Amino acid sequence: MWPAGVVPPSAGWPAPIAPVPPARRPVAVVLAAALLVLMAVGGLVHALVGLATVGGTVDRFRTATAQVGGDRSEVDTLISLVRIGAGIGTAVAVVAAAVLGGLAVGNLRGANGVRIATWVVCGLGLLAGCCVLAVQVAQWSVPLSTGGDGQLSAAVAGALGDAYPSWWVPLTVGLSITQAVGYFVVATLLVLPAANAYFRGRTSVTGQSPVPPPPNW
Repeated sequence: MWPAGVVPPSAGWPAPIAPVPPARRPVAVVLAAALLVLMAVGGLVHALVGLATVGGTVDRFRTATAQVGGDRSEVDTLISLVRIGAGIGTAVAVVAAAVLGGLAVGNLRGANGVRIATWVVCGLGLLAGCCVLAVQVAQWSVPLSTGGDGQLSAAVAGALGDAYPSWWVPLTVGLSITQAVGYFVVATLLVLPAANAYFRGRTSVTGQSPVPPPPNW
């Protein structure tokens, strides 16, 4: 029996919606989030390692150019570029790690807007990885011009290449390829049917409007 003055739901008011249990995260979404976190950690570790090795690289470069008699202005310019590049790379890696971590959390929560943002970031990351790979290949395979007009001498350019640790270039190239493949895999996982159903289900649940209670006249 309904108390006096209370209109039962059958008299015109819709019944309250029963709470919907949260949708279970599909494996594709969990794997995509895990890959985002792994790529964030990998990029950050790579940048920090590069920053830590700058001092040794600069010392070896100074020693080598002193032996070959390189121009001091060229040497100082390259040293500044190496240090600035390491600092910028570290800052970019920190920002990228924060962005990728946030995207991982948003995808696990089923936010469709975050999934769309993840696709955009994956496209940009894939492009950036290809650009870094191209720069590394060009830097170590294409000889620099020699001569006047401020161009670097072959001896100074070779000394800079030899000053880096022997494992640095393979590590950078390998990470660039891995990151590019990772972005492609993440974008593919988030477009699978299981992921689509998960994000649609979360949107429909969170998009329900609350039903007002029956009035008590």
